[in-house]
Amino acid sequence: MSDVQIYEGALDRGLEGVVACSTAISTIAGSTLLYRGYTIEDLAAHATFEEVVFLLWFGRLPGAEELARFQRQLDEAMPLPPQSFGWFHGLPTAVHPMDFLHAVVAGLSLHDPDSNVLTWDANIRKAVRLTARLSTIVAAYDRVRNGQWPLQPLPGRSLAWNFLYMLQGKEPSARRVRQLDTCLILHADHELNASAFSARVTSSTLSGLYSSVMAAIGTLKGELHGGANEQVMRMLLEVGSPKRLESYLDEALAARRKVMGFGHRVYKDGDPRAAILKRMSAELTAETGRPELYEMSAAMEEYMHERKGLIPNVDFYSATVYYSMDIPIDLFTPVFAASRVSGWCAHVLEQYQSNRIYRPRGRYVGPTDQRYVPIEERSGEGAASPAR
Repeated sequence: MSDVQIYEGALDRGLEGVVACSTAISTIAGSTLLYRGYTIEDLAAHATFEEVVFLLWFGRLPGAEELARFQRQLDEAMPLPPQSFGWFHGLPTAVHPMDFLHAVVAGLSLHDPDSNVLTWDANIRKAVRLTARLSTIVAAYDRVRNGQWPLQPLPGRSLAWNFLYMLQGKEPSARRVRQLDTCLILHADHELNASAFSARVTSSTLSGLYSSVMAAIGTLKGELHGGANEQVMRMLLEVGSPKRLESYLDEALAARRKVMGFGHRVYKDGDPRAAILKRMSAELTAETGRPELYEMSAAMEEYMHERKGLIPNVDFYSATVYYSMDIPIDLFTPVFAASRVSGWCAHVLEQYQSNRIYRPRGRYVGPTDQRYVPIEERSGEGAASPAR
């Protein structure tokens, strides 16, 4: 079919050079990460996670009364609805926690009267429920799979405090709460990353906030995105000792195995979140009597920079930070989701303000001159392999 005109738009694998939307939520400028104009260092040092959530959604930091009211809204939404507790004993728990999280979020959408209402007020109510409840789901999942009954959050406490309480069954120290709060701030948003883009693409069809967050959860699960922190910790435990580190990495690079937690599509001079987490890792591993975990991490950072020119990303040091907080390894990515849901909601809210459905093109590389052959005349030999 010589008259077929094939679209010949520019190809950009991974959309690396494509600007897909205008956003005022967050941006990366060199080695600086800004949330609504505030540096991540400033917010991590002084803000609470709840303040940052308000900032991401409404574009400014709240006043004292506004923050108190917002915290009450999150507080009231944190407990799961009664019907959800049947799911924890009815759904299989011997699955990846991100799959379980995805299923429970889908279930919550069925019991939310605002589920398919797309007004600003309804979306804010849903954003509050989702941001308040993801950490409750993660903690409840872990307790149920360990034969324990889920704990309900306690009123008047922060999201970080309640997550540690519901997960570990005891009141956390103020120091530990602040450390987790800092992690939640660092993970809250990160420009147009893969999961945020998934959320925006889904919301651009007017599918709704629950569908958008579910798409983002599925995207975050991948080990090239949020799942990397889990793989980093498993790698460190496999190495076991600083003495084995160099031989392990030599073997990994010789076999062309990916060393998780290194490299970033945008940062070239250092991830500011990784710098904060590196300091936290040094403190926490020393506090918990496992300083070798930090020593291995720091040595691995030096090795990878010298041999491959790669820098650690946010996943690398967050692994030892979460591990030192006694958070199970397979919950690292769900904890990431419990923070990043605030950013996903911010992107969906912004997408709806000036929506246009995402519809990119693909560069076609297949044939154009095929003709239908009746099935009795087909040999079946030499057929193309299924698309991969």
